[in-house]
Amino acid sequence: MTLRITATVERWPVAGQFIIARGAKQFVDVLVVAVSDGQHIGYGEGTAIYYRGETAESCLGQVEAVMGSVIAHEAVTARMLIQSLMPPGAARNAIDCALWDLEAKQTAAPLWQLAGLARPPLALQTAFTISLGTPERMAEDAAAAAAKGYTLLKLKLQGSGDLDRVAAVRAGAPACRMIVDANESWSPADIGPLTGALKNLGVIMVEQPLPPDRDFVLADIRPVLPLFADESCHSVADIGRLKGLYQGINIKLDKAGGLTEALLLAKAADEAGLEYMVGCMLCTSLGIAPAFIVAQNAIWADLDGPALLSRDRSDAFVYSGGYLIPNDG
Repeated sequence: MTLRITATVERWPVAGQFIIARGAKQFVDVLVVAVSDGQHIGYGEGTAIYYRGETAESCLGQVEAVMGSVIAHEAVTARMLIQSLMPPGAARNAIDCALWDLEAKQTAAPLWQLAGLARPPLALQTAFTISLGTPERMAEDAAAAAAKGYTLLKLKLQGSGDLDRVAAVRAGAPACRMIVDANESWSPADIGPLTGALKNLGVIMVEQPLPPDRDFVLADIRPVLPLFADESCHSVADIGRLKGLYQGINIKLDKAGGLTEALLLAKAADEAGLEYMVGCMLCTSLGIAPAFIVAQNAIWADLDGPALLSRDRSDAFVYSGGYLIPNDG
C-alpha cells in the first residue's frame, strides 16, 4: 500500500478581537494534512507555534520534507516513524492526527477507542478566552461570555495593570470562575503579591507567569495559587524539569506534535503528580477533535479556539451553555 499525502494552508478569520501580550490577530492560518490509502482519507490540522518561530508555510515545508519517507508504510507505522523524523510542533501535529484519523476510518473504530479511553467522550465544560484589553473592555467581553453560558473564563494578562483588569472582569461576570494567562509577562517579584491578590478576586490558577528560561526561580517561590506551565512545556522531555516548579501543565497538541505525544504527556504528568489541562491555539473544529479526546481526563479544558473564529467547519463542535459538545449529526 502507498499512502498519498497532501498538505495545504487555509486562512480562517477571527471573530472580533483576539489580543494577548504578544500582539493581536485578525485571522489564523492553519495547516491541513490529508492522508489517503486510496479508499479512506484521514485529516489533521495544525496551527503554527509562532513564539517558537513557526509559520504555516514553514510547517507545510516540514510535512512536504517527510512525505517520501512515510508513504510506503501502513498508517500506524507511518505515525510511529514521524515521531523520530519530525520535531514536536504544529507540522507533526497535523500529519500525526491525520494518520490517527486514517487508522480510525480503516478499522471502523472510533478515535477515542484507539486512543485508549474506556468510554465514549463526554461533553466538556470549556474555558472561554477574554482577550487582553482595557479593564472596561474586558469586563464587557466577560459579561457577554457569561450571558452565553460560559462559567469558566481565561483572562489574557500582560503584567502592568493586571489587577485592575481582573477586578473589572470579576465585576462584569461575578458568577464566573477565572483562570489567568500571564503569557510570560510577570517578574519573579510579582508572583507572590499578585497571586495573593488574584486569589482574593476569585482566580483559581495562573498560567505561565515567567519566561521559560526563568522557570528555575519558581523553586524558591510558594505561590498561593497553582501555576501551570504552557510555553515551558511542550513534550514529555520537559516533565522532569518542571516537577517541583509548577503544579500543572497545559497540553496543546500543536506544541506536543500530535495526539501521540499528547497522550504520552498526559500519562507522564499523572506519574509526576502534576495536574494537566488541555488547551489549543486558534483553530477550527478539525484541530479540536483529537484534543477533545485528551481533555476527557484533564482538570480543565480550554478548547475554545473555534468559538473565537467568525466561522467554523461544517461538522463543527457545538458550543452551548459553556460546554463543548460533539456534533454527532
